[in-house]
Amino acid sequence: MKKVYWIAFVLMIAAGLIAGCAQGNSQSAGAANKPDKIRLDYAYYSPLSLVIKEKGWAEEVFSKEGIEVTWVLSQGSNKALEFLNSNSVDFGSAAGAAGLISKSKGAPISGVYISSKPEWTALVAPENSSIRSVQDLAGKKVAATIGTDPYIFLLRALDEAGIAAKEVEIVNLQHNDGATALTTGQVDAWAGLDPHMARVELENKANLFYRNPDFNTYSFLFVRNDFAEKYPDYVVKVIELYEKARTWALDNLDETTEILAKEAKLNANVAAKQMERNDFSNAVPGDEQKQTIVEAGKVLQANQIIKDDIDVEKLADELIQPSFAEEVVK
Repeated sequence: MKKVYWIAFVLMIAAGLIAGCAQGNSQSAGAANKPDKIRLDYAYYSPLSLVIKEKGWAEEVFSKEGIEVTWVLSQGSNKALEFLNSNSVDFGSAAGAAGLISKSKGAPISGVYISSKPEWTALVAPENSSIRSVQDLAGKKVAATIGTDPYIFLLRALDEAGIAAKEVEIVNLQHNDGATALTTGQVDAWAGLDPHMARVELENKANLFYRNPDFNTYSFLFVRNDFAEKYPDYVVKVIELYEKARTWALDNLDETTEILAKEAKLNANVAAKQMERNDFSNAVPGDEQKQTIVEAGKVLQANQIIKDDIDVEKLADELIQPSFAEEVVK
């Protein structure tokens, strides 16, 4: 009998050790399934990113888990997408159609949240310019940042007006340089982007001679697919921060405007003008965004920026991933 009890005792100890090891392994696996660092971008055309950065909300959430937060400034959708494609950030702020171009070239990204529906671009001419319509752009120099929503906006406006892109000399300049080129007479017109567009409108009396909010393809938050696959819970947590910023901004538009003015070093009136052109009411990407992006994609194909053999609708489906936002936005 003593031998039987001894064997039972040994088996009980062994079972406890195995359970303890299993629990330890489980905790290690859980600890391992989180990033050491989360790399976010911020952009002057994305007020919500500025709110999160200013308030320190990301650091507040992730420091509790020992996760470092780093911030990178994106000066345009093209830069944000370059950062994503080169694995320099995990999350980037860019226009939907710009994301489609990047996706068509193999970028491993998904659009998981709508930061805003902006009217952040229009076609702009100097105050006393003879340019009054898109038709007047034939034979003119127009500044635009290739690979961004203003560039795509320009192509769509030309297409709608029946003007081939080759009839216009498109000068590839980053957004702030395009604004400078317009005000110094180096170009005849500019496919603008806020806040630079709001600044030249108010300070230089530039004329927004063609506006069409429906050609703007939304301000998306994109994530690298490898990050989303490895750390889906942390995609949700970042979206929770953006959703917190969105609801806070809706309740605190004046302070949001102040944050924008401070970060982008803008005159208060310029910041207010930019904020007027942002709609924060819908955060979940869906059919409305897809349709706008598809229409932009067709024009991009016609201009040989997206290859003819690519199924644009399928590509847009692969680009837009609403499931994370649907989990957060109620």
